[in-house]
Amino acid sequence: MKNIFAAFLLLLASTGAFAQTDLTKSKISFELKNLGIKTGGTIDKAQASVQFDPAQLGSSKIEAVAEAASINTDNTMRDNHLKNEDYFDVAKYPKITMSSTSFQKKGNSFVGVFNLTIKDKTKVVEVPFSYAAISGGHLFKGSFKINRKDFGIGGNSMTMSDEVTINIEAESAK
Repeated sequence: MKNIFAAFLLLLASTGAFAQTDLTKSKISFELKNLGIKTGGTIDKAQASVQFDPAQLGSSKIEAVAEAASINTDNTMRDNHLKNEDYFDVAKYPKITMSSTSFQKKGNSFVGVFNLTIKDKTKVVEVPFSYAAISGGHLFKGSFKINRKDFGIGGNSMTMSDEVTINIEAESAK
C-alpha cells in the first residue's frame, strides 16, 4: 500500500517541461520498509500535463493523474491486496491526482508545492526536483517522502513503516 502511494507521488514530483507538453517517458518508483527490509514497486500508468519554465516559475503548472490499479510490486498477490479497501480501494478511488500550487528555485534545483489527493484525502506535499535539458527535451528527477496513514492507506502495522519514499524520473519533449 505504501508502495503504491509512493510511486504515485514520485510520478507527480518528476513532471516538468519548458512549455505546455505531456511526458514522453516516466518512471515512478517507491520504497518502504516491511519487516525491516526495503521493498518497493512502481506505478505503471500515469499521465501529466506540464507547463514549466524556470524563468517564469509563477506561471508554471504541473497536473498529474495516476491509475491506482497499475501498482506493480512484482508480486501479484501483494498487488491485489494493495488494491483492496484497506489500502487503495481502487474500485472506489481509481485515480491519484497531484496538482502544483507553486515552485521555488533552491540553488541548482527546484521545489514544487503540490496538492496530492489519494482516496479523497488531499495533503500538501513539497517535492524537491532537478531539471535539465537533454537531447530532444527535458529531464526531471525528484524524490520525497510521505506518511501512508495520512491518506488512509493501511492501518497501524508493527511490520510496515509509515514512511514511503517516492522517486520520480520523467522526460518531456521540447
